[in-house]
Amino acid sequence: MKKTLTVVIWITLWLMSSSCSQDTAPLTIGFWNVENLFDLGDDPEKNDEEFSTGGRKNVTQEIYDLKIKNTAEMLTDLNADVVGLCEVENRFVLEELNQAYTGRDYKIIHYESPDFRGIDNALLYDPSVFKVVDSRAINNPLPNNVKTRDILYVKGEYGGEIIHLFVNHWPSNYGGRKKAIPKRAATAQLIVKEISAILSQDASAEIVLLGDFNEDPDEMNVQSLKTVGLTSLMEPMLGMEKVGTYVYRGEDLFYDQIIVSEGLKDKKGLGFDSESVMILDLPKYRQQEGDYAHYPFRFWAGDRLLGGYSDHLAVRVTIIKI
Repeated sequence: MKKTLTVVIWITLWLMSSSCSQDTAPLTIGFWNVENLFDLGDDPEKNDEEFSTGGRKNVTQEIYDLKIKNTAEMLTDLNADVVGLCEVENRFVLEELNQAYTGRDYKIIHYESPDFRGIDNALLYDPSVFKVVDSRAINNPLPNNVKTRDILYVKGEYGGEIIHLFVNHWPSNYGGRKKAIPKRAATAQLIVKEISAILSQDASAEIVLLGDFNEDPDEMNVQSLKTVGLTSLMEPMLGMEKVGTYVYRGEDLFYDQIIVSEGLKDKKGLGFDSESVMILDLPKYRQQEGDYAHYPFRFWAGDRLLGGYSDHLAVRVTIIKI
């Protein structure tokens, strides 16, 4: 009788645990390069004059309001519980964006970075779904002391499990690809160091990298992340016709990626829904005609206002409780 009672208790506990996992709503995580979300003020500490009132782009309050409106519209379409953003100038524009976006009352994580243009990474999150445990800016020192944006690290809790998020904006090819590759190599090495420290404490840690990596998943520096068990969820999309998050000289590229650790593939704790990996590629987010048909419908083309959204498309994945 005692043995039977023990078995019944264990079955009951297992069923309760299984029910709790099934009742945990999925966590949607997205990323977007918003393309130069600047305020109208001229900050003497930043190279932001072109976006300031009286600058060469002739930005007005109406143009700024349109940028905020269009960015909030994208957040509505992305509909994610947690969103990493890059190319934001400061917390003020994030608060303006959060006010314009009515889908959720996001909380904001943002740190000022030393980037010479003044652009930063940020995280918006729904506190009813995702609990932040810790966050910090990881300084990214580049060769020759070139200033760039920090990497944003956020440690959070979802479904009773710890998840580590890194929001990235790796150095671009501005000034030449040959010069940029070593900068991204240094950034990749920094990430590997940070991930190694986490894995030394928890070999099955749940880790997600979000960002504009300015490289495709099969390029050298993104591939180097595999040394610590990180895999780009965009890699299987390579070679698909007319698929990508960025277009350069007519070529579709996958610069915007979600990269996950082995811990999210081990069928324990948390996992990801492979069918949910997506690029937010609605027709309105691409130019539909002219010489730049199929290119992302950006807000600015040099100093010319197009009034679109961004030169990058957003990405998203669903995390589930196993």
